[in-house]
Amino acid sequence: MRKAYRVKSEKDFQKVFQEGHSKANRQFVVYALPKKEQNHFRVGISVGKKLGNAVHRNQIKRRMRHALMELDKEFLMIDEIDFIIIARNPVRNMNFEEIKKSLLHVLSLSKILVK
Repeated sequence: MRKAYRVKSEKDFQKVFQEGHSKANRQFVVYALPKKEQNHFRVGISVGKKLGNAVHRNQIKRRMRHALMELDKEFLMIDEIDFIIIARNPVRNMNFEEIKKSLLHVLSLSKILVK
């Protein structure tokens, strides 16, 4: 996933948290904020320190990004949304296929993906 498709700044993260809506399942929380002036979606990924050391957290982020790349052909509002995905504790014991399935579920709940 290219850097242009990522939410990176703290200001952008806070705007999505404060003005966006959230949906969750046991493994992930998704905050979404529609943005009309954007020409593509942007995603931010957050994995807290409770999920492991830096190596393990980065591995979780890589799996999440890869799952999103595989799912991006199904995005509903691909060009006008910022969303942030926060990993919860059960994610640290999940393999790639489980992460992908759980992301598909939570993104469907938040109306970002169409099944």
